[in-house]
Amino acid sequence: MAMERTAKPLLRALAGEAVWPPPIWLMRQAGRYLPEYRALRAKAADFIALCTAPDLAAEVTLQPIRRYRFDAAILFSDILMVPWALGQALEYREGEGPVLPPLRDEASLLALRPERLPTAIAPILETVKRVRSGLTKEGFADCALIGFAGAPFTVACYMVEGGGSRDFASTRTMAYAQPELFDRLIRLLTEATVSYLGAQINAGAEVVMLFDTWAGLLSPAQFHRHVIDPAQTIVDALRQSHPEVPIIGFPRLAGLLIGDYTTATCVDGIGLDTSMDLAHAAKWIPAGVALQGNLDPLALVAGGAALRQETGSVLAALKGRPSVFNLGHGIVPQTPPEHVAALVEQVRAA
Repeated sequence: MAMERTAKPLLRALAGEAVWPPPIWLMRQAGRYLPEYRALRAKAADFIALCTAPDLAAEVTLQPIRRYRFDAAILFSDILMVPWALGQALEYREGEGPVLPPLRDEASLLALRPERLPTAIAPILETVKRVRSGLTKEGFADCALIGFAGAPFTVACYMVEGGGSRDFASTRTMAYAQPELFDRLIRLLTEATVSYLGAQINAGAEVVMLFDTWAGLLSPAQFHRHVIDPAQTIVDALRQSHPEVPIIGFPRLAGLLIGDYTTATCVDGIGLDTSMDLAHAAKWIPAGVALQGNLDPLALVAGGAALRQETGSVLAALKGRPSVFNLGHGIVPQTPPEHVAALVEQVRAA
């Protein structure tokens, strides 16, 4: 197993090796831009049903690997599976996204049931097992399997707000006005996330990633309290239980605080959003940490000369240090699949 792990380009990069060309995978690489995904999606009653049907979710996870031979498969799931597993009602409405009953008081917090988690996530863990087995059976020996979770602050944003938002004002207000209640929510999510990611690793995930999509909304003090501290706790716990498994952190829009996050959490790889200047990031982030990013997803939509130029710029900035080619955020649904193929071809030829 050690030889298999070491041979995979993503694992080598996350171990501190300057692999070239860099391994490539893309956030939301499985999804609505692929016709094969849309055909499969029609077979599930709703999005949660799709995420919790191991046969369908495993197939969706493997679809982009068959098409593009990425260096990593990332579990097809959603960051809100943790609150759903804890007992908070969740539905996905067309054109609206996730909808939850807003968590605004102690009664709502106490209604969450951590003991539900192991049973609720069992289908997701079965998906992990099937994908790991499928990668081997289908001949993708160099492809690593990534498990993931939403970071506590970002997950709390949806739980408190009751869905998506431009600024998550209610969540940020709660953090100031009801700090004890908000801290308890963050602690609960931190503990659940440790359990969830540990279970994914036990099921076969070779890397785990922590998505903090809304980290950049916070002031520096709140960022340290609600982004860095929980991430550090999660990483420390996983290092104790699974020291061999690399961890990628993605505190989106962290800006100047990206160095603080990386140093404090000791992640093996750091996801960088499109707004981050890679040259500056390379100065702020320890040399052994893999930089992951950060092509603009809309350059991928545009394709052609713009895509080639932007991809070349990212490659030039990454060369010479441990790195993983990715986007600065997820693939958007209107992305032409042939543009993704062109991107992979350019990265492979670097």
